[in-house]
Amino acid sequence: MPKKIVVEIAEGLGNQLFMYAHSYALSKRLDCELQIDNVSGFSKKKNKLRSHQKYMLDKFNISQNLADSNSTYENSFKRIKKKYELFFEKFKNKKKFIIEKNIKINNNKTALPIIIPDNSNLSNLIYVQGNFENEKYFHSFKDDLIKMYKPLKRFINYDNETIYQLKNTNSVSIHVRKNKYSDQPHEIIKNERLVKSENFTNDLLDYIKKSIIYFEKKINNPTFFIWSNDIDSITKHFKGKNFVYVKGNDVINDFNLFSYAKHFIVGGSTFHWWGAYLNTNPNKICVFPSTLNPSGNPNFYPNHWKRI
Repeated sequence: MPKKIVVEIAEGLGNQLFMYAHSYALSKRLDCELQIDNVSGFSKKKNKLRSHQKYMLDKFNISQNLADSNSTYENSFKRIKKKYELFFEKFKNKKKFIIEKNIKINNNKTALPIIIPDNSNLSNLIYVQGNFENEKYFHSFKDDLIKMYKPLKRFINYDNETIYQLKNTNSVSIHVRKNKYSDQPHEIIKNERLVKSENFTNDLLDYIKKSIIYFEKKINNPTFFIWSNDIDSITKHFKGKNFVYVKGNDVINDFNLFSYAKHFIVGGSTFHWWGAYLNTNPNKICVFPSTLNPSGNPNFYPNHWKRI
């Protein structure tokens, strides 16, 4: 039986939460220790190019059981070693690596489902790498995640007026992520990134406007709270007394604010997905776009959320 799982954490906060959730559930199912590799993913060139991406799981109620240097791949020598390990694993009965694989479908990266080997076919050390953006991997442990994914009190401003507003209105949370592809210089050439980002933003705004109409018909006196990484360019799209723009761009405090919202217009980011998923309002309504998927996983949105 496996003794230890090491999960590689990388990218932005939403992705980090998916990575950890999948491996946490896996460690429970396989009854083994879970350790965090918080260095290898952030040592890769593609992550170094985006300054906002850094390890953030230490801001939450998550056990910081960090992997030792013998179990990580944070430099060139270790990454070469990993390539050899992956090659020779093809000839071994006991597998060390569980890595999410992606293929191109219609020019879009698509994650293949993971099939976990039998215990007898796993080594005593398992290294897990991938985004695993599908709630089916960890939904059985949602109650644990709600507790663990609560930000530590020392990072939260509880005097924030927005908390009171969210709690005392029929609040609907909206997150508009701009520059989705243009801030990822490793993906595609510059002009294509800009065009792809602009198209994504335009489609997202169209979906949000349709969703606003839906909520205006569905609930009484909704108040729409809008978060964005480029708030100044968004204000022209949504005007009126029932729109509140949440300013500050403090990732952990913004994440905490999601927990006070009543409903969600989800789309555009894994960050907002988690806000909606973890929110414990028993009467919440979560909607998602029928034509937009910010993830490489075709099962990104839960089945019980409403498609718009």
